[in-house]
Amino acid sequence: MSNRPAGHVARSTVRPDAETGRPGSVRTYLRTTDGVPVEVVYDPGAAVYDPDAPVLVIAHGFTGDVDRPHVRRVAAGLARYGAVVTFSFRGHGRSGGRSTVGDKEVLDLAAALAWARGFGHARVATVGFSMGASVVLRHAALRPGTVDAVVAVSSPARWYYRGTAPMRRLHWLVTRPEGRLVGRYGLRTRIHHRDWDPIPLSPVEAVPLIAPTPLLIVHGDRDGYFPLDHPRMLADASGGHAELWLEPGMGHAEHAAADGLVDRIGDWAARRSG
Repeated sequence: MSNRPAGHVARSTVRPDAETGRPGSVRTYLRTTDGVPVEVVYDPGAAVYDPDAPVLVIAHGFTGDVDRPHVRRVAAGLARYGAVVTFSFRGHGRSGGRSTVGDKEVLDLAAALAWARGFGHARVATVGFSMGASVVLRHAALRPGTVDAVVAVSSPARWYYRGTAPMRRLHWLVTRPEGRLVGRYGLRTRIHHRDWDPIPLSPVEAVPLIAPTPLLIVHGDRDGYFPLDHPRMLADASGGHAELWLEPGMGHAEHAAADGLVDRIGDWAARRSG
């Protein structure tokens, strides 16, 4: 285990902005509090021209990483509303470690957020998709005051859900040795073989702890992984605090988030983060 603080920079590549001379995009590795190296990318986006713009930290879905086209597309859309930080969760892409499918990933997000604050942004919002959505909810609940707005897109409400065919396939991928081989070599995702112990706080248990931080829950009415009882359960758990957007015709997570929806999310996060 590393004794370095979360957000410690292990290696960095900085590209200055040609027009302003300020630091441009930055790609580096951070060390989490449990010693896992996590790859992160900073894009100044609108913040190059607006020093008061927030930084939006994107938490991708399971099997994503910073260089996946769907993650880069979402990042490019959100960059119109502020700076953007993307990162690869443990076990994904070039990050180290193995995926715990939403448990220890809170430490990865915490390191990315601490690093994002280091660029001088007074406001920070998290935007999570699917597994990443469950992570941003749990992080906001467990570390109050460290984020100024939270967006959860296509989040599960409860753990161990197997009510749809895609989720049954995902459970096979995570729980079976042959499934983890498919994850490693077919999906570039290295999955931990151990069960959760203890079982982490579930998204629906986390939501009541997030207020007064602004919270947006976004879900498609054609989500093949989690039906509409999941976002409704999350919204109900907020006691009226969360905003709920049920998107007609939308499927699951980043792949299904149309450019117009990404724009609306970016606008909401920029306004509601203070």
